[in-house]
Amino acid sequence: MFQSWRDLLFAHWPVPAGSLRRLVPAGLTVQEFDGQAWIGITPFVLTGLRPRALPALPGLSRFPEINVRTYVTATDRPGVFFFSLDAGSTLAVIAARTLYALPYYRARISVRADRGRILYDSRRTARRAPPAEFAAVYRPTGEVSLARPGTLPHWLTERYCLYAVDRRGGLHRTEIEHAPWPLQPAEAVIQRNTMAAGPGIELPATAPLVHFAARVDVRVWLPQPVRAPREAAARGTGTDRAG
Repeated sequence: MFQSWRDLLFAHWPVPAGSLRRLVPAGLTVQEFDGQAWIGITPFVLTGLRPRALPALPGLSRFPEINVRTYVTATDRPGVFFFSLDAGSTLAVIAARTLYALPYYRARISVRADRGRILYDSRRTARRAPPAEFAAVYRPTGEVSLARPGTLPHWLTERYCLYAVDRRGGLHRTEIEHAPWPLQPAEAVIQRNTMAAGPGIELPATAPLVHFAARVDVRVWLPQPVRAPREAAARGTGTDRAG
């Protein structure tokens, strides 16, 4: 598939790796940077969604989304694990759950641009799902730059696969391709945030590390099973340190 991610905020908080171990499936290892695991909450607008060689589908090509994520490895390949993804499109939720086994939920989301600021408000509406809300005003505050390898921003953002577990317990990896993130320094005023409460993650009271990206164009492949060695699956709730 092809898609673009626009007006994206990376909001990141450090958390103890031990608090995530029971929440991450076997076969995945929680990664750390300088002794800390990280939780990211990422609101954005998805546009131009279309399958390869087909036009964009009405009602499915543009919608707002917000996800809650952490950073993991499987068979030594760094990637992203999502605790939840909320989207403003019922069709997108059904398609993503079916094709990618991702924990998508329907949400009522409004996004508005005002004098260089993004006003974002999301409230989960899916039945039989933990409540989750996020409201923030954010904007870029500096020029675009590419994160340097070895730095925390690079470690948090430059990841080119995601992991998910299907209903049978099988671990899958989905490859993604895009240019390096055009990151900008940012400021964000977060008014409500209960996105991480559902899986039982407690975010610190400190302000998050934030970055902004105006747009990145993405190619997403279909998921493939991860053939992890038995010993890797057995230690999947461990940690992997970096930085």
